[in-house]
Amino acid sequence: MTQPVNVTFSETDIDRIADLTGRVVVFVGEDGKLDQAARRVNRLTKGALERFVGSEKFTKMKTAEARDLAFPAGLAADAVQVVRLDRRASVGDARKAGAAIGKAHGEGALFVLAGTLKNAAHVALGIALRAYRFDDHKTDDEKPFGDVEVMVSKPDEVSAQAAPLLHVVEGVFFTRDLTMEPANVLTTTEFADRLAAMKDLGLKVEVLEEPELEKLGMRTLLSVGHGSESPSKVVVMQWNGGGDEAPLALVGKGVVFDTGGISLKPAAGMEDMTMDMGGAGVVAGVMRAVALRKAKANIVGLVGIVENMPSGRATRPGDVIRSMKGDTVEIINTDAEGRLVLADVLWYTQDRFKPSGIVDLATLTGAIIIGLGHENAGVFSNDDDFCQNFLKAAQAEGEGAWRLPLGAAYDKQLKSQIADMKNVGGRSAGSITAAQFLQRFIKEDTPWIHLDIAGVASVKSDTDFAPKGSTGWGVRALDRMIADSYEG
Repeated sequence: MTQPVNVTFSETDIDRIADLTGRVVVFVGEDGKLDQAARRVNRLTKGALERFVGSEKFTKMKTAEARDLAFPAGLAADAVQVVRLDRRASVGDARKAGAAIGKAHGEGALFVLAGTLKNAAHVALGIALRAYRFDDHKTDDEKPFGDVEVMVSKPDEVSAQAAPLLHVVEGVFFTRDLTMEPANVLTTTEFADRLAAMKDLGLKVEVLEEPELEKLGMRTLLSVGHGSESPSKVVVMQWNGGGDEAPLALVGKGVVFDTGGISLKPAAGMEDMTMDMGGAGVVAGVMRAVALRKAKANIVGLVGIVENMPSGRATRPGDVIRSMKGDTVEIINTDAEGRLVLADVLWYTQDRFKPSGIVDLATLTGAIIIGLGHENAGVFSNDDDFCQNFLKAAQAEGEGAWRLPLGAAYDKQLKSQIADMKNVGGRSAGSITAAQFLQRFIKEDTPWIHLDIAGVASVKSDTDFAPKGSTGWGVRALDRMIADSYEG
């Protein structure tokens, strides 16, 4: 997998600054005053930094924005990067400043003169999150990102603060890598194998194969993969760090490629359907993060891994399938397959683990993109307190999330003439009726959140913390919710 950029922490050494190569970063607050390290840079460059700070270019810079002074005389560095950030900047601004630094980071070394910056650990998080690229399938000799050295007044303290944050970055990168992989590489078997390899981190991992899924009665999940040569699977990942407490359960849709099945999608843009396993990717990333930082909580992650292909064996529109729960589903559109995968895995999760709460994630509907664009995931829940815990965590991590309604009136759109329900409810309120479908597989006493991440899992342009492509949205928010609400 793509490894986050190597970040180390050292004590600020003024005498080293002249000899630092690559890129040197200095922070200047809104008042334009220079700290000790910046004053040293200014002296070495014969006042160039002070002249820049006194110019209109600096005054027009926004908080957390960065500008380069290229090939500064008096320094061995290729550039001095000036970042506008107060010493006591908020966590959010510190992360954005780090992301600005990480976006410009290349193959050379990077030295960040943070000194007494309050949230230096979060600057490091921002650098690491933004310094990502997926180049596994490029034949050019891509050079890795250079190492990052953050110079601070208390390196041991800042390093300890940064360690769990950088573990979460590794979880985000794992999610991004999985979501970026082409489907001929990330087959259902390869996906399951990569998750099984996390046993080395202390996770307990089981892979349920088709014969066992048949025995369990997971017929709606299996119906999605009927047309594919790749076998359908369910992977169960357990992290037991919280004693005897009932676990929080995370459930993800893992459609490694979605043609739409017999209800075939248009050709234009179908290559993007490699990201239709984004929900399962987020679950995997969270499980990796909690294992790496040894979270004091019980978390179970389950993902249904399938491929939706057309063939002579594929499920047809009009077929009726009986779910693990026992309810029957009339298949109106085979491209509404994610909810069929989740239905059985949600029921199995509740039967087996009796979780304290359950969160499912899926790139479920195009309708959520129409409604919320690429700024927010759609949030649906049957429990206000549980939902608020997640929304608070998402806001703290800067991951957009917006709650949408549920209601019995929407259920009427799922009524079938020949089965207990249809798998689609028409164009109106498509994301809501999809959530209503899933809610039918949630037991009354189980707090539940459904996250429709179709608009945020993968994007066509850069975000604050990721280049275009897979974002890893949700790993940080869910890890934050776990840390805040499930760890003592």
